[in-house]
Amino acid sequence: MKTGLTIAIGADHAGFDYKQAILGMFGTDITFKDFGTYSSESADYPDFAHLVANAVEQGEADYGFLLCGSANGVAMTANKHQGIRAAICWKPDVAVPARTHNDANVLCIPARHVSLADTRIIIETFLTEEFEGGRHATRVNKISC
Repeated sequence: MKTGLTIAIGADHAGFDYKQAILGMFGTDITFKDFGTYSSESADYPDFAHLVANAVEQGEADYGFLLCGSANGVAMTANKHQGIRAAICWKPDVAVPARTHNDANVLCIPARHVSLADTRIIIETFLTEEFEGGRHATRVNKISC
């Protein structure tokens, strides 16, 4: 797993507990920029997804992590940003091609559908894999409008 990274992280109320756990999971190996939410009270996922996507787009963070109940809402929101390739990953096997083939720069985790232990493994996988480029670069370069 790569260390020394800065990760922009955000969640709505459904992902709040997992976000808090992730913030304490990696010690000093990762620096987190926490864009909220800061409680488990009902919150609107686009508010946090846009902040995380902006931080990644502007180079303030190496990657972004977004959490909500299904991860669909945060992924849809983040992917509205031209420089973002947000991938929903619910197991490590999905995180591999998200990085190696799609050069995903935002990891979206469905907090209501994965365990916290699996979340850690998904994150470690996401932060280990490298984009392969080649034929995949041709495809990735066609994503932005």
